[in-house]
Amino acid sequence: MSNQVETLVDVQLTNRNRATVFWRGILVVPVALFAASFEHIARTNWDSTPILVAPAFLALVFRAVYPSYVLTFNHAVTELSTRISSYVLLLTDDYPSIERNPNIAVIFPDVEGGKKLNRWLPLVKWFLAIPLYIVGIFYVVLALVLTFFAWIATSITGNYPEWAAKVSLGTIEYWNRVYGYALLLVTDEYPSFSL
Repeated sequence: MSNQVETLVDVQLTNRNRATVFWRGILVVPVALFAASFEHIARTNWDSTPILVAPAFLALVFRAVYPSYVLTFNHAVTELSTRISSYVLLLTDDYPSIERNPNIAVIFPDVEGGKKLNRWLPLVKWFLAIPLYIVGIFYVVLALVLTFFAWIATSITGNYPEWAAKVSLGTIEYWNRVYGYALLLVTDEYPSFSL
């Protein structure tokens, strides 16, 4: 079994609500504003994901411990971000709830309070992840282009193309693995470059 962050999304391919698909960019604004409200609390320099990087980093390096409350917060925010991304990329018609959704889950590997993690690796993970970020940018561009075509097809037919679902879901999974390794610091296993 892989020691990576796993992402589970129940993708809807048929019988889609064409009206919500067409207006998806507007409908997502309230929950996106909710997620953005965490920005002033825990903003990272690498992107706008509101996760607690510094406390996890400092606790791992200086104490070899991953605080459970930091892990819980980071897990909740990662799941919220995944629900929003899944909705925006048309993978599901389920509006991204601010509470847990059984159809969309992110599973972190068991870190046993930091005992399974190398306490010095967080010092270089950001550097080791640079190639992952570069590849990930290409995946995001590809997913957005395919989502545009899928948006047109789904708005007309009510069915979401499977080829777009594979790339969009793969991109979300990829970025969750990269975040798990480089920013969330929940695994020491270097993520695969594949979708």
